[in-house]
Amino acid sequence: MMAGRKFKVLVSILVLFIAFSFSACEGNEFEEQNYSGNALGTSYHIKIFTGKEDLQIEKGLDSVFQVINKSMSTYWEDSDISLINRGIDSIKVDANFQNVFKASEQIYKETNGYFDPTVGNLVNAYGFGPDKSLEALDVDTIDSLLQYVGFDKLKLTDEDRIAKENPHIYLDFNAIAKGYTIDVIAEYFENKGIHNYLIELGGELVSKGEHITKQKPFIVAIDDPLQEEGERTFQATLKLKNRAMATSGNYRKFRVDSTTGERFVHTINPLNGKPERSNLLSASVLAESCMLADGYATAFMALGLEKAKKLSLELEDVDVYFIYAENDSIKVYASAGFQESLLTD
Repeated sequence: MMAGRKFKVLVSILVLFIAFSFSACEGNEFEEQNYSGNALGTSYHIKIFTGKEDLQIEKGLDSVFQVINKSMSTYWEDSDISLINRGIDSIKVDANFQNVFKASEQIYKETNGYFDPTVGNLVNAYGFGPDKSLEALDVDTIDSLLQYVGFDKLKLTDEDRIAKENPHIYLDFNAIAKGYTIDVIAEYFENKGIHNYLIELGGELVSKGEHITKQKPFIVAIDDPLQEEGERTFQATLKLKNRAMATSGNYRKFRVDSTTGERFVHTINPLNGKPERSNLLSASVLAESCMLADGYATAFMALGLEKAKKLSLELEDVDVYFIYAENDSIKVYASAGFQESLLTD
């Protein structure tokens, strides 16, 4: 990923899952069921409406999380991605890994390298994190690290293996795998005959159908970037129907220039290894799949406001909501499609 990427230790997820607690109306063939727990280093909340019984949802969810972790968790020492990162080149990756790899490659090319799941070594060297300041690296150190950065230095072979130009290249799908996991859960529900649901995992979302009890689309929200610690106020609320939504940002970790009062965050340019100021504080993305919404949200943060606007206009079935700083004010850019989903009341 990249600075401003969706490493769990670097990014504060900025989308609130609105968990309705209404019971299904008497006589309604659909029953509301709610599931919550912890997975992939974060929490999840799921609401479904179904007339079917004994679907063993918890067991199915556990199976999905197990498969994804075994394939792509950098926290599991024996996962496929961890073994690959240790230089083992005999690992045959599964279909999940392949799907995420191909989507990452697509976004890497579309952003001309600004979205890069191999930038982790460089980001860590700068000391990015919730409580760490930006470290200064000399030119020689940056150059030595850049040899390990570049998604084009990886290849998915015909034998379903990952070939690396340099064995020290470190691959991390945290900026996109969470969204992909939600897509897998949504497919699981569809196969179970469940067609009305809202899935939230670590702030990323997918909805299908509607909230049956209220007979309205599901409602979700985007955090207010100026809220105080412990508050929960919203910048915007919107209807989410038959789409995915992901947000990347760093509201509470932006810096304020002591002279100008300008708010900004630091991102790392994976092309030259240097940190850059960005006034883009968050990027929310609506897309047809949560994997793409997740990846694009991270990519837009790395690109910065103007480049992100330009790319968003070139992408099909993608709508965006950018919160950015201009002088001492917080402003918003919303694409036409995103504006249609916003609630004004």
